[in-house]
Amino acid sequence: MLNLLLHQTIALITILNPIAAASIMVSMIDSPTPPTIRSTASKATFTVLVASLLTLFGGEFIFKLFGISVDSIKVIGGVILMIIAINMVYGEGAKNRHSPEERDEAAEKEDISIVPLGIPILFGPGVIATIVVLHTNNKMLDPIINYGIESVAILLSSLVVFLTLRYAGSITKYLGVTGIKILTRIMGLVVGAIAAQFLVGGVKALWG
Repeated sequence: MLNLLLHQTIALITILNPIAAASIMVSMIDSPTPPTIRSTASKATFTVLVASLLTLFGGEFIFKLFGISVDSIKVIGGVILMIIAINMVYGEGAKNRHSPEERDEAAEKEDISIVPLGIPILFGPGVIATIVVLHTNNKMLDPIINYGIESVAILLSSLVVFLTLRYAGSITKYLGVTGIKILTRIMGLVVGAIAAQFLVGGVKALWG
């Protein structure tokens, strides 16, 4: 159980990529004072937490409502994650998760914590697909245990997101542009490996 929890938590943290989100947050805030950063981090993390839990408990039902199979979700989720991974490996990270229009709109607002920081920079299609696929991959477990493990993984990954955003100024200053790009590329390789598993698993199931 502990290994499963660790695997899911690492997968979520890697795909959320809070390091890249932290650097974007600092660049978006006009006056990145400690109170402003703390408030933005809290709201963005709460957004990610709520959206993740809603996806966990309602995502599969919505997909079934539209007649979408889990294996199809694995395939498209793998494709989305692979695109994200390629961008991360090239050092582009989370900046492609939101449109220029969203960034311009955020620049006009004082509060960027929910949009675009919470959604879609942190919580995007890749996270949705990952949560649903990780949950369905463990259908052999007791439903209560399955939901419990993934709920804890979401809570732990959200805590990491909060701490990363909370100390975004210090982290970005310490790592610098080069350090952030190196970490983003390493995380991109992990996301790519997860994407390959989703993609191959989904294609094999649909083919069979």
